[in-house]
Formats: sequence, C-alpha cells, structure tokens
Amino acid sequence: MEIRTDRLIIRDFEESDIDAIYKIFSDPIVNQYLPWYPLENVDDTKVFFNNRIENNNGYFMAICLKEGNTPIGYIDVDSGPGHDFGYGLLKAYWSQGIVTEAGIEFIKYLKSTDIPFVTATHDVNNFGSGKVMQKLGMDYQYSYEELWQPKNFLVTFRMYQLNFKSNIPVYEKYWNMYQNHFIENIEM
Repeated sequence: MEIRTDRLIIRDFEESDIDAIYKIFSDPIVNQYLPWYPLENVDDTKVFFNNRIENNNGYFMAICLKEGNTPIGYIDVDSGPGHDFGYGLLKAYWSQGIVTEAGIEFIKYLKSTDIPFVTATHDVNNFGSGKVMQKLGMDYQYSYEELWQPKNFLVTFRMYQLNFKSNIPVYEKYWNMYQNHFIENIEM
C-alpha cells in the first residue's frame, strides 16, 4: 500500500529500510514516550522488523519525504479491539506538521476499511502528541494512571477516540482496567 501527500509517501516498510528503522527506533528522544526501549543494534532492529512490522496484523507504515523515499517516522494502527493508532518521527522533523499530514491521509484510508474506530493514548507530558490527536479529529474521552511496562514507572495517559461509523461507544478497556481513572477538562 502507498499513500501520497504533497510532501510525503506513506508506504509499507521494506527489509531494505533496516538502517532507517534503526535510526528511528534507537533514538532515545523519539522513543521516550513509546512502550519499548530504544533498539541497541541492527540485529535488534531485524528482530523488531520481523516481530512488530512485518508480522503485524494491522498497518505499520513508513512516513517518508518524497525526496529520497527514506523513512523518517512511522504511523500505525493495530488489529486489536481498540484499533490503537500510533506514530513516531525523528526529532529533526518535529513541529513541521508531518505526522498530522500523514495522519489525515492515513485516516482517510482507514475509513475505507472495516475498522469502525481508532483509539490513541498519550502520556500527559507528551503535549505534542496530544495536539496531533486533536488535529486529526480525535476526541478526548478519559485519563488513567498505569504502571507502564516494560519501563516500570507510573504514567498518566489521556485516551482519545475517532469513530468512523455511527453509534460506536467509547472504548472502555483502560477505564475498566485501571482503578485510577478520571475525566479532565481538556482545552482544545
């Protein structure tokens, strides 16, 4: 699959992208708010590629600038019941609207599939990610505290949802799973 925007190509990752994948997923700043530790070497990257990207039952797409078509980030949605939507981008490309641009077109594509909604969560300290969710039309639903694994520290997450079909209830997995949950007054 390939999606094009004015500046970007959103496409499947390929095995030839291993060096770019390593660059993205080994950067501690990029991976600070992601649920895994930064990759340590190319061998770890190959395992990550096989387990998380190539054998993903959802969509795990490379975000590339048209010039060069080399991955600078990723955007994904998993096949689980919450259809968890995520993204990451090399720091050199932050604050340029790249994830928002990719996300708008990726969501247009997802609306054509049988996926009825997507959810996304962000650490309350990751303000930029929350702003992207809002720009993509996602609605804040609730917040919850989780002892985040494998990093083993307490995080307050905000959960957003975007429905593609009508009459979709709020995805309550995290609300039900974590005892400390609440609704914040979020300014949009």
